[in-house]
Amino acid sequence: MLTRNVKVIGMVLAGGKGSRLHPLTLQRTKPAVPFGSKYRIIDFALNNMINSGVYGMYILTQFKAQSLTEHIQRHWRFGTFLDDHFITLAPAQMYLYEELGAEWYRGTADAIYQNLHLVGNNRADLVAIFSGDHIYKMDISHMLEYHLDNQADVTIAAYPTPVEDGKRFGVLQVDDDWRITEFQEKPDAPKAIPGRPTHCLASMGNYVFTVSTLIEMLKDDVGRRDSEHDFGKDVLPRALQEGKRMFAYDFARNPIPGQSGPNTYWRDVGTLDSYWEANMDLVAVKPEFDLYNEEWPLRTSAEYSAPAKFVHEEEGRRGQAFNSLVAGGVIISGATVRHSVVFRRVRVNSYATVENSVLFDNVTVGRHARVVNAILDKNVTVPDGVSVGVDPEEDRARGLIVTDTGLVCVPKGYSFR
Repeated sequence: MLTRNVKVIGMVLAGGKGSRLHPLTLQRTKPAVPFGSKYRIIDFALNNMINSGVYGMYILTQFKAQSLTEHIQRHWRFGTFLDDHFITLAPAQMYLYEELGAEWYRGTADAIYQNLHLVGNNRADLVAIFSGDHIYKMDISHMLEYHLDNQADVTIAAYPTPVEDGKRFGVLQVDDDWRITEFQEKPDAPKAIPGRPTHCLASMGNYVFTVSTLIEMLKDDVGRRDSEHDFGKDVLPRALQEGKRMFAYDFARNPIPGQSGPNTYWRDVGTLDSYWEANMDLVAVKPEFDLYNEEWPLRTSAEYSAPAKFVHEEEGRRGQAFNSLVAGGVIISGATVRHSVVFRRVRVNSYATVENSVLFDNVTVGRHARVVNAILDKNVTVPDGVSVGVDPEEDRARGLIVTDTGLVCVPKGYSFR
């Protein structure tokens, strides 16, 4: 918890389209995509805030926000008697319509600019601006203390990542004190960390701003015709050019209560393959990303479901699951599930097999069916005897997306013919 008497407001960016996650984002924004048998992606950012003592936060929404809105309104509420404890949705409200004709948030920086009045209303000293679509644990209070210790204007959470992956992120260069000396946004040739030629220092898209600096930089940016109004592309490089005190915070050194060793798990689940891989990480015997740390609780929907049930035990028809996450309300009826993540109220019927797959709520797998290396969105029924993920050409002929690695994704409510 932050030990100093400063007021911090959290701003969670949750308006991304998530186009690379289609078809999972055809009807929902990326932060609302289910994850890990019971969560939504945004839950991890919200838990990081709350577990760190940041109890006042706004969630900035935009594209396809209905699913996310319902999740927040139903399952993320503080008591009404705590004025400084709140989680409030802040959809795009056309605040710049009369000024610029802008209806939507034009970028990450513009989303914050259009909500600066909320910062003022709460008389905040610091603003923690965090992405709502990554999977990780972070005690933000340590980053806030680091920001104050350095008398920083801006602090950026950073993660050492392989150079070949750096093209997808903002890449930082720092001096011996970790003060930022250079910022490259999604460079073609990322610069390596001195002494570590295989890795670069990637921005996690998580920032702490001193309020006066944030207001100054955003007011300067809003009217610039050459700006995309994005923190990584515009605001942060310009702040560096103007000599602002900008520091990188080493995420790997961020301690998590109840967790030993370095904090190295951070995943940008922006593609179907990376999303599937992050889910598969959870079913390891000792997963790097641990859902069971009671000192760092991971809250989500308190939806009440019946217990999971595994029935039938005769030879060739045993209800069983190995190395898998199985949520409440699931029935494994004489079927076998291996190395998979199974959400609520799924039914897998006799003689069926599910392997290396992610099954969302209310999926039904018919008798003798086979599901392998697949993601099945909600309300999908795999008919008796049908195989998914076994023959890529057959899956493509069904109109399903098959990635280069052979992963197949079945969209919400899909009907097999």
